[in-house]
Amino acid sequence: MPLLDRFGRPLRSLRISVTDRCNLRCQYCMPERDYVWLPRESLLSFEETAAIVDAFSTLGMNRVRITGGEPLLRRDLAVLIESLAARPAIEDLALTTNGVLLASHASALRSAGLHRITVSLDTLDRARFVSLARTDDLGRVQAGIEAAAAAGFDSLKLDTVVIRDVNDDEIVPLLEYARGVGAELRFIEYMDVGGATRWTRSSVVSRREILSRLEAHYGAVLAVDEETSAPADRFVLPDGTTFGIISSTTEPFCASCDRSRLTADGVWLLCLYAATGTDLRRPIRAGATREDLQRLIQAVWSVRADRGAEERLGMDRETTLIPVRSLKKDAHLEMHTRGG
Repeated sequence: MPLLDRFGRPLRSLRISVTDRCNLRCQYCMPERDYVWLPRESLLSFEETAAIVDAFSTLGMNRVRITGGEPLLRRDLAVLIESLAARPAIEDLALTTNGVLLASHASALRSAGLHRITVSLDTLDRARFVSLARTDDLGRVQAGIEAAAAAGFDSLKLDTVVIRDVNDDEIVPLLEYARGVGAELRFIEYMDVGGATRWTRSSVVSRREILSRLEAHYGAVLAVDEETSAPADRFVLPDGTTFGIISSTTEPFCASCDRSRLTADGVWLLCLYAATGTDLRRPIRAGATREDLQRLIQAVWSVRADRGAEERLGMDRETTLIPVRSLKKDAHLEMHTRGG
């Protein structure tokens, strides 16, 4: 029997952050000047991470996504990828990256057994990239995308956070770029979780509006009929091009969410919006067996009732979810610590 939470949602997908550090400072994720970082000695070793994955996989978890921060900043990441890829229980192994370092890592990641890769790309304009990310690295990101396309991953996706009056005029150009490199683009509604301290309701470009703009340019856009717990709803253009929209802000999908998150220092979060989590590092460093971890995971997941995005939808939408003063007290509240 699968392990279910209080709403009947199974434990299937685990997002694993391997670092809270990032080499970009995107305004929708890390807009502030200073941040509190996790102590390096607190980070899980690859062996500890693999042991936790083993405990989860015996309870039905079969999909892993490696995240950060920026995961390619973690030294010898391919070693972890190879270890996880060798586990038969893991049917899907993916990674999300900002792409800056990808050109020199794509081939090694594929050789290590990584199945799928997602690259964040919010603009095709160099000056706008500098404004958004506070680095002049658009060329390196595009080189990374090209390297990923050449490496032969099972799937290459590009993620775009759409922000009104920032990059929403690039919806069509970004879709055309993705098609040109053989990638599937996913538009993401601007969310106010974690470090999104500049978020406002008026800056959100909704799924409905994105579809309307694309239909005005391409003609009829049809929904792809598929049963999946993936966060993106997929659509197809008249010429067969597919794309996705992640509409966490205006049309949450909490009812089908089977994802949880493990921070780089071993805190297990049941929801992207969760205020607190369960420390798995402490028991594993105290000598907990796989069975001990299984019992802990079972106990926590079986009472899970998180519906963070749905609850947020009904709250005051004029203010950011977490004030800066709270973020500075607890690094675990930050999006770059939670892995997005």
